[in-house]
Amino acid sequence: MPKLKRRHFVLGTAAALGALVVGWSASPTRQRLVGDEPLPTTTPGQVALNGWVKVSPDNTVTLMVAAAEMGQGIHTGLAMLLADEMDADLGQVRLEQAGYDPIYNNQAVVLDSLPIFKPDENGLMKRGTRHMVSKLLREIPGMWGSGGSAGIADQWVPLREAGASARAMLVAAAAEAWNVQAAECHVEGGRVSHVASGRIATFGELAERAATMPMPLSIILKNPSQFRLIGQPRRRIDTAGKLDGSAVFGIDALPPDGLLYASLTMCPTIGGRVVRFDDTIARDLPGVHKVVKLEPVGGGLGSSGTTAGAVAVIADTPWHAMRALEKVSIEWDHGTAASLSSRGLIDALSQSLNSVDGKADVHLEAGDVTAAMDSAMKTIEAEYRAPFLAHATMEPMNCTVQLKNGAATVWAGLQSPGLIRGDIAKVLGLDASKVDIKLTYLGGGFGRRYAGDFALQAAALARETNGIPVQLMWSREQDMAHDYYRPAYVARSKAGFDSQGRLVAWQVDTSGSSLGAPGFMSAAAEGTATTAYRFTNARVSHRTMESAVTVGFWRSVNHSQNGFFTESFIDECAHTVGQDAIAFRTSLLAGPDEARHLGVLTRVAELSGWGKPLPLEADGTRRARGLALHRSFGSVVAQVAEVAVTPDKKIRVRKVYCVIDCGTAVNPNLVRQQMESAIVFGLSAALHGEITIERGQVLQSNFHDYASLRMNECPDIEIAIMPSTEPPTGVGEPGTPPVAPAVANAVFALTGQRLRTLPLRLV
Repeated sequence: MPKLKRRHFVLGTAAALGALVVGWSASPTRQRLVGDEPLPTTTPGQVALNGWVKVSPDNTVTLMVAAAEMGQGIHTGLAMLLADEMDADLGQVRLEQAGYDPIYNNQAVVLDSLPIFKPDENGLMKRGTRHMVSKLLREIPGMWGSGGSAGIADQWVPLREAGASARAMLVAAAAEAWNVQAAECHVEGGRVSHVASGRIATFGELAERAATMPMPLSIILKNPSQFRLIGQPRRRIDTAGKLDGSAVFGIDALPPDGLLYASLTMCPTIGGRVVRFDDTIARDLPGVHKVVKLEPVGGGLGSSGTTAGAVAVIADTPWHAMRALEKVSIEWDHGTAASLSSRGLIDALSQSLNSVDGKADVHLEAGDVTAAMDSAMKTIEAEYRAPFLAHATMEPMNCTVQLKNGAATVWAGLQSPGLIRGDIAKVLGLDASKVDIKLTYLGGGFGRRYAGDFALQAAALARETNGIPVQLMWSREQDMAHDYYRPAYVARSKAGFDSQGRLVAWQVDTSGSSLGAPGFMSAAAEGTATTAYRFTNARVSHRTMESAVTVGFWRSVNHSQNGFFTESFIDECAHTVGQDAIAFRTSLLAGPDEARHLGVLTRVAELSGWGKPLPLEADGTRRARGLALHRSFGSVVAQVAEVAVTPDKKIRVRKVYCVIDCGTAVNPNLVRQQMESAIVFGLSAALHGEITIERGQVLQSNFHDYASLRMNECPDIEIAIMPSTEPPTGVGEPGTPPVAPAVANAVFALTGQRLRTLPLRLV
């Protein structure tokens, strides 16, 4: 018998594995209608019709919700998708937190942010990659979360299929019971009727029989002309609870086994740790149970850096815990970050752009930008800077954990409960299946609650309470000083023009964090390399520069700074060649998304009266308009800001016109609310937002020195939604990137001064 050489075995095994991979990748993605395990029922008589829908005898329809509600209205939008295809009344729908089966994974947030492809690219390589990634996501449990403005987009098809499938099974049950043809039955408002015989039955009455019906082999979805709810401005289903106080946020958790409270203080220096502490006085105070040292912890997905070590006091009440904490003497190890300053870090980013060491990752390259610049009749260059920014959610970080009988229960508002569940399990030495997360409303997320550092701290404290639940709540000051900040970035932009004023060369080089992703796979160039403008000769690169500063996702992620960089410099280019801002942008648009961009530009020009003179204000103050256009999360947004400047050089935004093309607007009310929210959020950052660091410590501590937009500063906002029958795209974040450049461009039109550093301040 011939002897098999190791090299032959390896090569043969690799070939076999390759064949298996090719075969697997060529097969279709598994359905997202039914999970790997039967859907558990929670009330008598309730039945599951698929992995998303349960029906009860009282005619309520339960939707398994795989999304965190943090003010964006996702619960209402998802309920509308299901109810429309099911022909249920929206008032019938109840919500239940989904489990961690792969059918619930948020595929869109991953697929739509693959950094190696442009948004309007649709070649074989992109389609193949998306297919492979989609198949993988269908197999990995616990990957659902809320971010990337992808909630509605991701569940647009699965939830509608779930509703249509359930409807077909209910109709089949009625037809069998009445001995009639299914095609003769009519469904409306949670009832199935047979007009000829006059029979009517509710979903609840048909549910038990429906559960025995085979699922339809093919699912026929409604076309847009048949929608009853989708596209209608319906009221939010969570409003009543938030008005009467019955809505439960993380901070409201009241477990049945009682509750202890924990307050902590972290090392004031980023990433620092506890050397030792003296709790002699604190532990003898009334109500105090224990004083605990906490080691530094990481933030998890999309973050970089380490949350500082801390000392926490566990007590009967929050007041007892906070009072005792003041009596603990702590010696800190401030670590290597003790020499950091935000000014020094940002200057270093700028200096890194002078390097020619080849370490920058090129994300877009077209033509020969070097030759085009060399032969250009005129070139312009500008540097832009964006600071660290806090999330400053209204509800500070908090989490409640109970460790009892070898299992843990967690009450918290989290954006990625599946991933954080696994991290909590590691802290507690448990299997992830032994961790039950009770997801609450989030009092603001903006990306901050994708990081799970505060939940890991709470889990560590739960080991010290002998089975009694413990709630950790950060103070506002701790929350401000230990955020996972939007990173600081610097961009250097250069453009070249020919003798006829045409833009012939475009170059953008940025420097800053890649949020933990490897260079080429980093999304740091989203909004620069992914712009809809087409350049004959272009180069966009990003140089990854990390520091000890804890950084993470922030509303609109890299679009937040790159929208400012791109749209400010485009405006500079238009001014350089003496062209109107809209006309110049229009000349650069091309590709599959051109019509959408032209549509929002035309509409925002009509709304704002672009090109027409603005009247003086009552005191004689002049106003000017500024424009910005940006595509992010699949949506296209154009904004015009009307700006005035006070005698003491304060920028005042009087009005913002906003037009969005987000595909099908599932609920126009929610779209308008999110545009308004994004504009106010973006203006807060554009006019005020800045985290400054000295000696490794954040100088801001509360809203008095990290201000959000005040009511008297808030402009009038007018929103228009472009009509569309295309699938829905992102809404929660796309309204933020354009507002800062729109304001900056208006300031230039008014004063002649280019503001290239955020926040915007006139000198």
